[in-house]
Amino acid sequence: MTNIWPEFESEIQAFEKSPTPQGANVFYGSSSIRLWENLAQCFPGVSVLNRGFGGSTLAECLHFLPRVIIPLHPATLVLCAGDNDLDQRVTPEQLLSVFRQFIARVREDAPLLPIAYISIKPSPIRFWNLSNIRRANALIQAATADFPHVTFLDLFPLMLSPAGGSRPELFTEDGLHMSPAGYALWTPHVRAWLDAQSS
Repeated sequence: MTNIWPEFESEIQAFEKSPTPQGANVFYGSSSIRLWENLAQCFPGVSVLNRGFGGSTLAECLHFLPRVIIPLHPATLVLCAGDNDLDQRVTPEQLLSVFRQFIARVREDAPLLPIAYISIKPSPIRFWNLSNIRRANALIQAATADFPHVTFLDLFPLMLSPAGGSRPELFTEDGLHMSPAGYALWTPHVRAWLDAQSS
């Protein structure tokens, strides 16, 4: 496949050259995944593998799927991407189309692979786009009903204050990336989903 995003090539090649344990629970997506540096500590007793590459869109995750994810034959796939697409003025409807393409591409090689999609987060710096974030989450959540073994993890409401504003403590000082408190909020929900797949 022709690489139309050369800025990621070094990261993708590093993934291809690294050990590729088969049957791990693979976390894939943008910086919210890449910066989850204590993934193994958050999920003790579970084989986890981080395959996030910072700044990526869901479209780019789709593009690199055959190189980064398919060869791993994962036990489950946790996907977190979409923030950057919307920030680049992709519409919620266009993002939904890419999501459907992503699932369809996975199903070509892994018809029964359990997939969890983590809802797009309400980063303080991107609150200007909150209506599109809400709509994209709603569209993707509804679409998961069309795909067996695909779950929408709706963590978006938990990341808002009671008044519907941002929760700065869940993010780093840049107002974009997740803080340790943000990952601590996510962890039990992702863990519950992982446990459900192995029960």
